[in-house]
Amino acid sequence: MLSFRHERPAGFTYAVVDTPPAITDAIRAVVALADLVLIPVKPSPHDLRAVGRTVEIAREGGKAFCFVLTQAKGNALLTVQAMAALSEHGVVSPAVMHDRVDYASSMTDGRTVQEADPKGRSAAEMANLWQFVKTRMHESKNARKAAE
Repeated sequence: MLSFRHERPAGFTYAVVDTPPAITDAIRAVVALADLVLIPVKPSPHDLRAVGRTVEIAREGGKAFCFVLTQAKGNALLTVQAMAALSEHGVVSPAVMHDRVDYASSMTDGRTVQEADPKGRSAAEMANLWQFVKTRMHESKNARKAAE
């Protein structure tokens, strides 16, 4: 998932582009436009091994990136281990998306978890993630200004 923050006449401030996990030229082109590359990672050995190429693309493009754990199991040692492993390569969101049924069930009628159950745990996770992403984007913007 890639996040953009623009103040352009198009009438939007943020655009979030969710890309497939495959590495393609189209994804490289989207990364080139990104202000922040948010890399979702399931806490599993396979996903941890696969994330390296995405990190390389972000680094090659000089883009800020961070990780977010998704589909995590509550109180699982593997979740803690995945956070530790990822933190050696970049910033990891403190907001963890747990493996909850309401993420999938909310999509059956096109709603988000915030719309389906605004006071639920999944809605709180998403709100925490959004706060983290906005903060990182702001920090990234300030770093770019300081470098100019």
